[in-house]
Amino acid sequence: MRRDEAIKNIYKAVDNKSVFIFANGKISREGYLKCDNKRNFYMLASMGKASSIGLGVALNKHDRTVIVFDGDGNILMNLDNLAMIGYFHPKNLIHVVLDNKSYATTGGQKTLSKKIELDKVAKSCGYNRIFNVKTNEEILTATKECCNSNGPYFILVKIDKEQIEGTKIIPYSPEEIKQRFIESLY
Repeated sequence: MRRDEAIKNIYKAVDNKSVFIFANGKISREGYLKCDNKRNFYMLASMGKASSIGLGVALNKHDRTVIVFDGDGNILMNLDNLAMIGYFHPKNLIHVVLDNKSYATTGGQKTLSKKIELDKVAKSCGYNRIFNVKTNEEILTATKECCNSNGPYFILVKIDKEQIEGTKIIPYSPEEIKQRFIESLY
């Protein structure tokens, strides 16, 4: 499965009040290309921090489903936030980790996700339900289930290393990204 397909399928499986936090690099760029919306927060340059922002939004906006798109490299840079999410237990958080076993944005170097089972780490940190998916159908089923009960949820999506062609940069400044996103919350 390709990263952009996974993003697009999850995006269309949730309601139009849901908000999205995209990790830096290719995940943000592909999110922008496939489903740009002011409900999207695109992380720029801060690797591993998308789940921190998602946790903060989920704890403060109980009426919104918050979907965080992380990469395996991103989450490995900030494993402590899995514990924070488990501790604070936001019912409206869906944490999606797109695992291609590489740091795609910086040249494809291998991550540790071949040995570190991120789904088991999330389970031990207290996520309510863990999904390990590989197909479009499994993604849709898992996402719909997450939207119908209390989280936090962890969806581990095994993706190809294949990249889509597209933009090298998101055309919004950090201030514009923030402002668009804040406006969508109110």
